[in-house]
Amino acid sequence: MKDLKYLAALTIPAVAIIGFNIKGIYAFLTPVYAFILIPVLELIFPVYTTNVTEEVSKNKLKNKLFDWLLYFNLPIVFGLVLFALITLKSKALDTYEFIGFVISLGIVLGVNGINVGHELGHRQTTKERYLGKALLLPALYMHFYIEHNFGHHLHAATKEDPATARYNQTVYSFWVTSMFRQYISAWDIQKKLLNNQHLTLFSLKNDMFWFTGIQALYLFFIYLFFGNLGLVFIWLSAITGCLLLETVNYIEHYGLLRLKTASGRYERVKAIHSWNSNHVIGRIVLYELTRHSDHHYKTSKKYQILDCHAESPQLPFGYPTSMVLAMIPPIWFHIMNKRVPREMIGA
Repeated sequence: MKDLKYLAALTIPAVAIIGFNIKGIYAFLTPVYAFILIPVLELIFPVYTTNVTEEVSKNKLKNKLFDWLLYFNLPIVFGLVLFALITLKSKALDTYEFIGFVISLGIVLGVNGINVGHELGHRQTTKERYLGKALLLPALYMHFYIEHNFGHHLHAATKEDPATARYNQTVYSFWVTSMFRQYISAWDIQKKLLNNQHLTLFSLKNDMFWFTGIQALYLFFIYLFFGNLGLVFIWLSAITGCLLLETVNYIEHYGLLRLKTASGRYERVKAIHSWNSNHVIGRIVLYELTRHSDHHYKTSKKYQILDCHAESPQLPFGYPTSMVLAMIPPIWFHIMNKRVPREMIGA
């Protein structure tokens, strides 16, 4: 039964459905749940730093339940998108209700869409990677697959990485620099991948063209069936989901930089180059994303067996709480700047 704890991640879309049905002030039930109730629970529940044994790890890898817990997010995310659009079309909402719908769906797109798409995008089977890309579609962030897998994991904790926040950089500045630089980087990476195969940018193997076309087709059908209001709703929800992802990116590597060796190259990525959290609620809601150092150590390692490393820098709070604190830069800097290793500042 312990393995079913990751069903907690599905409480976020479940809360969103409740809010969409009741409407009114309950349209904001999801952000209240995600960024008030969960942080409170993280303060109450203990921090678990225990790693599973090798034997338990092997058994968890054989258990397909962990994979299906991820796969279930695909119909849930797309079903919730459709449900929200039908609700918008069938009943006129007040402006505040519309905003609540946007934020709620955006949170689902970030947590159950992009986050799960990220996990599946690292899998070794083609079918799972396709599922991962599909989960990035509602957030209109399919290029993330290319930049994250072939860019971020190569350049993490360096100034060359768009998804590594600089020391004293605010989350609001990071949103802009990361989103634009990642999109440009995805095109650059795609071009290099095609060049390695002696193909031009206009090849049918250019995933960036496919991603752009699929996303455009998705938006076209939204407009066709749900009109301008549906299109605006989907755009704003997608932006919200992307900003949620970028806030996670912000807290994962804030201020941490790899040093250069005598040869002028960066040292290899170590456990000290990612912020981690062992707060149990955030761990299970985000499918162990909070054990980020181990993820960088071996990207194909499945979420259920990620380890905690003693040398990894630890966030004083869980990811949900840290995301809230990041929104208030003076408080974030006061808490985090003293935790950044001195030798990494200005590296």
